[in-house]
Amino acid sequence: MATAASSLTIASPFSEQRTQIHSLKRSNLPLKHSVPYKANSRNRSRRLGLVVSSVSSPKVELRTGPDDLISSLLSKVANSDGGVTLTPEEHKEVAQVAGELQKYCVSEPVKCPLIFGDWDVVYCSRPTSPGGGYRSVIGRLFFRTKEMIQGIDSPDTVRNRVSFTALGFLDGDVSLTGKLNVLDSEWVQVIFEPPELKVGSLDFKYGFESEVKLRITYVDEKLRLGIGSRGSLFVFRRRQ
Repeated sequence: MATAASSLTIASPFSEQRTQIHSLKRSNLPLKHSVPYKANSRNRSRRLGLVVSSVSSPKVELRTGPDDLISSLLSKVANSDGGVTLTPEEHKEVAQVAGELQKYCVSEPVKCPLIFGDWDVVYCSRPTSPGGGYRSVIGRLFFRTKEMIQGIDSPDTVRNRVSFTALGFLDGDVSLTGKLNVLDSEWVQVIFEPPELKVGSLDFKYGFESEVKLRITYVDEKLRLGIGSRGSLFVFRRRQ
């Protein structure tokens, strides 16, 4: 990642002084007493101006590391219902910080063991990407999302789960289990089994298999970033 740097120059509060020489009524005052005074004043003023204009502070480098970017990113997506409540401008800010953070990504993130574990899905640029119809505009009228979790177990198992409250009083969740396939150094493919829905005492599978592709753009002990094949940005925070 490119290091941000700035040069801070202190503007001088001093300005060049001007000394006015008034005409002298006394004609018997030797000329040599007035001329040097005028010349010296101007010389002193010019020297002062040169000294002041040459004063500047040392260059100050403002360094932004991954920890700072992670803190900024998490603060931007906090309390946003996974990104639902953010404005278009705020989504752009999230994307900009994520773009800077991915410059710190390891060279082959799919081979990094840090991808394994349980992660909270704290942001997605498209609300319906995690959770499907349950996270759509209409779906959110009936299902209030409580948490979205993705687990990756070694060597190749992925578990997605969205828990919610239905109609304001029924707790439930929808889950997916899939097999992870590595496509290259950054991209993975996950083929999911049909989703399983649990609401109250009901527990059943429905639908068909599904497939997603995700590019891992950053991973460390705290955070993981991913971009879907349709351009959706995901922010995953490791669960404590």
